[in-house]
Amino acid sequence: MRRDWKFYSQLGLTIVLCLFIVVPVVMSALAGVTVNVFQGLSSGLTFRWIIEVWDLYTASILLSLWIALVCLAVTLVTGVPLAYVLVRRPGRLTRLFEELLTLPVAIPGLALALALLITYGGVSGYRSSWLFILTGHVLFTLPFMVRSVAAVMSAMDMKMLEEGAASLGAGFWRRFFTVIVPNAKPGILAGALMVVTLSIGEFNLTWMLHTPLTKTLPVGLADAYASMRLEIGSAYTLIFFVLIMPLLIAMQTLADRGKRVSKRIETAEDTL
Repeated sequence: MRRDWKFYSQLGLTIVLCLFIVVPVVMSALAGVTVNVFQGLSSGLTFRWIIEVWDLYTASILLSLWIALVCLAVTLVTGVPLAYVLVRRPGRLTRLFEELLTLPVAIPGLALALALLITYGGVSGYRSSWLFILTGHVLFTLPFMVRSVAAVMSAMDMKMLEEGAASLGAGFWRRFFTVIVPNAKPGILAGALMVVTLSIGEFNLTWMLHTPLTKTLPVGLADAYASMRLEIGSAYTLIFFVLIMPLLIAMQTLADRGKRVSKRIETAEDTL
């Protein structure tokens, strides 16, 4: 196929846009391993800033990962059944509930945090616990899990699948866990990917809900950039990428594998 000037102009524009996005990330990563960011690479490379960040913010980093994993568990336990009910029992009440469910996404994170502070801020033990931040993260991320799972469930014929399983003697819970959930796996994995990434990177909501003892990774990153050397903040960013990228790649791989399995199942069903 002959490639004209339009193809090369689009390719050039794509490369420029990619560089515009990637170059700042690379520069920030290099700043985290540079002796002096203002002198550049000529000042030499060092792991001093990374070690210093790890010593100062280990608790914040581990707390963020823990909250993200617990948030994922809570949204899985609540989000998948909610999506099933919304798809299986459509009606005015379920549509109203779905709209209410998406309110935390529609309003600013600071407003949601303020609402939680007004409602539960007086509960001292709860207010000073990481569970308070977890509550905000669950409210913010649950709609993404429900929408992802519901989209996949809407695309499959759940009534036929359940009737087939029921004809073989399967009860409701067995049908749900052995028929519905496996077929909804691509949506569940996609929702899990969004929940984990949103929870780890959430700043606005967390900034208002955190205490000095419940500082998470994004809040610590903001503090590092505001109150310390630029190299410290850049090293913090580098650690963030090192921690999050393997998790994202692993979850994306699982999501792609789930899609391939679903396609093979659909092909086999069409053949039969």
